[in-house]
Amino acid sequence: MRTSNPALKDEYFQRNPAATAEGAMTLRGTTTKSFVLVLLATFSAAFTWHEYMSGNVGILTPAILVGGIGGFIIALVTIFKPRLAPITAPLYAVFEGLLLGAISARYEQRWAGLPIQAVGLTLMVFLAMLTVYRTGIIKVTDKFRFGVAAATGGIALFYVLSLVLSMFGVRIPMVHESGMLGIGFSLIVVGVAALNLVLDFDFIERGVAARAPGYMEWYGAFGLLVTLVWLYLEMLRLLSKIQKR
Repeated sequence: MRTSNPALKDEYFQRNPAATAEGAMTLRGTTTKSFVLVLLATFSAAFTWHEYMSGNVGILTPAILVGGIGGFIIALVTIFKPRLAPITAPLYAVFEGLLLGAISARYEQRWAGLPIQAVGLTLMVFLAMLTVYRTGIIKVTDKFRFGVAAATGGIALFYVLSLVLSMFGVRIPMVHESGMLGIGFSLIVVGVAALNLVLDFDFIERGVAARAPGYMEWYGAFGLLVTLVWLYLEMLRLLSKIQKR
């Protein structure tokens, strides 16, 4: 069994025995570290945002390149070397913050107030999914995990295909536009991203129950941030499509 988030895999519980010098994974520790990562990403994004809004337009391209490429490399290192998560997870948060700040500034310039709306909706979805998970409204079963993983994989493949086609000047019609099909597609993607939060909560809870090594607190927090970043970006896309109409 595994989550659809590539950063959170059950096999890490088996690879890393609980008997380690750093202690066992706890819910409080993972929550605290998740909060730290969100703060780091927020401060980093605020830096890029402030620089751009102050007239430093040239910061956008470096922030997108450094944040995007750097964040991707750090994420891969974290996924394959979870023991390094206490170091790589904060670095990932900073890199992603640079990227999100640049992207958000661009959206703000075109649609004033849209990034703030996206932040608010992302927070509301997070709280809603946490509530339905804690109350047991959504049961995380093997079929549920498989379904969300399949949907997430399908979306990832679609985005990769779109990127490759765009390099040859081919754009998939309607889906990326502001019509009803485009908005509907974005709603589906937002829904799948939201369901990934449930899998993240489940992974963290099972890690605590299995007494995973203490560094897995950083790893669990990292996986949760990966999903939150994805959800926020999809919120931006959805709201921008609605604004275009």
